Amino acid sequence: MNKLEITQLNKHYGKKQALKNFTFTFTDGIYGLLGPNGAGKSTLMNLITGNLHPDKDNGKIFWNGEETMVLGENFRRQLGFMPQQQNLYDSMTAFDFLGYVAALKGLDRKKSVGYIHEILKRVELEDSADKKIGGFSGGMKQRVLIASALLGEPKLLIMDEPTAGLDPKQRVIIKRLVSEMSKEMIVIISTHIISDIENIAKEIILMKDGEIIGNGTVQELVDELPIDEKNLENLYMHYYGGE
Repeated sequence: MNKLEITQLNKHYGKKQALKNFTFTFTDGIYGLLGPNGAGKSTLMNLITGNLHPDKDNGKIFWNGEETMVLGENFRRQLGFMPQQQNLYDSMTAFDFLGYVAALKGLDRKKSVGYIHEILKRVELEDSADKKIGGFSGGMKQRVLIASALLGEPKLLIMDEPTAGLDPKQRVIIKRLVSEMSKEMIVIISTHIISDIENIAKEIILMKDGEIIGNGTVQELVDELPIDEKNLENLYMHYYGGE
């Protein structure tokens, strides 16, 4: 069982506090970070991955009992990250792009070949391995990014708005893939599309203005609502109104 513990994490951008005393413990399974733009979701994810640093002398992140700042590369090797904005090389094939990412991650070149084929199969792109990414649909490109995050068999997978801009059919494909991958890893998904996480999340974390304003299973959260309004759409409106 993997464990990611975050304690009293804060982050300022100048005078604006983007994250306020964030404290939470994650274990294997899928967690949905829910909230409007500016809630602090992306800031949290970038702090976990080390792309940002927390306020000085403030807050800790632990991976299986050890501080991630101390673990350094040993932590990053167990981490897969799919940022919301990531450039793809349209002139590259899907296979070549994943080979490029594998090299950046320091993975063994010979071993990577078979593994890349396996990952492409898992994301249903095996038949498109030798096609150029520039000709891919939005959903296919998102699956390439998911595949790149899975290189190295991570135990912690972080996904920032993985279905943004996709149609309902493409979102279903990606949701199924994520659900299948979550059995032996922690998956944290940031989204504002409630249907993406409603049926797969182990727990939902509601964020606003850099703080947790509610958390629990889907059932626990909707039970807070009147009997005729028990669904996540109404829960979102309850916490965020028109945001």
